Amino acid sequence: MTHRAPELELPSRPVPRNRPKRFAFKNSRIYIGVAIILVWGLAPFYWMMVTAFRDPDYTFDTTPWPTHLTLENFQNALSTSSGNNFTRAVVNSMIIGGITTVVALAVGIFTAYALARIEFRFKYVVVGIVLGASMFPVVALVTPLFQLFTNIGWIGTYQAMIIPNISFVLPLTIYTLTSFFKELPWELEEAARIDGASRGQAFRLVMLPLAAPALFTTAILAFIATVNEYLLASQLSSDATEPVTVAIARFSGNDPHVVPYAAIMAAGTIVTIPLVIMVLLFQRRIVSGLTAGGVKS
Repeated sequence: MTHRAPELELPSRPVPRNRPKRFAFKNSRIYIGVAIILVWGLAPFYWMMVTAFRDPDYTFDTTPWPTHLTLENFQNALSTSSGNNFTRAVVNSMIIGGITTVVALAVGIFTAYALARIEFRFKYVVVGIVLGASMFPVVALVTPLFQLFTNIGWIGTYQAMIIPNISFVLPLTIYTLTSFFKELPWELEEAARIDGASRGQAFRLVMLPLAAPALFTTAILAFIATVNEYLLASQLSSDATEPVTVAIARFSGNDPHVVPYAAIMAAGTIVTIPLVIMVLLFQRRIVSGLTAGGVKS
């Protein structure tokens, strides 16, 4: 007859009575931090919109909510009577940003795939050069690029802004896509090769669709970075090819001695709202693309 040993009962740890209060305090700190970040990030945009819809005579009114509402500022921003051509500048930004994004993605996809998939000598040296190029200061390139493009007659052309912008957004594209391609399941590519697909077909039909979130995120970041570029565009563009950043900086009103702040705010609102709407509509894809490859399976 077997005898069971008596089970030892471990003394239960006393639950501190102040745990709910401590958790509540920790949660409140998180909410306060999020609120501060939201105010810090959205307050300039909110004030820009308030000023854009406010009567020009009340531009410097410090009332925190919209007062003396009018659409006159948007009419002044879109009008060409004062020598401004904001609509053409928007089209120029779309052309420059679109071509830059497409070329950077086309080159960055294959480069990132090769860095992630192929082992070769000095691979990490190439990666270091790519990252080093992204940290090179833009202001140091203004003078040599201006001299070079002057000599070849490119000043005031689209390619004078597209080519430098490609070199600026390409390192971001390569680095983002490389970290994503490294975490893709390469067994799927090998299975496609076994089924008779070539390496190009396996990449195009299997791996590329899996990389869609990262491609989408990288395209948005590259496009926004290109549209926001000002320093080179202010020196290399002309009246016919200037983007919105340069056009807004050169805004003039009816009085040449008075800066049209209200019209500038209206133009900034016109440019910013589509980007905000695009980010809000595709925020899930953007977040999934930014976090892709961050955790090993």
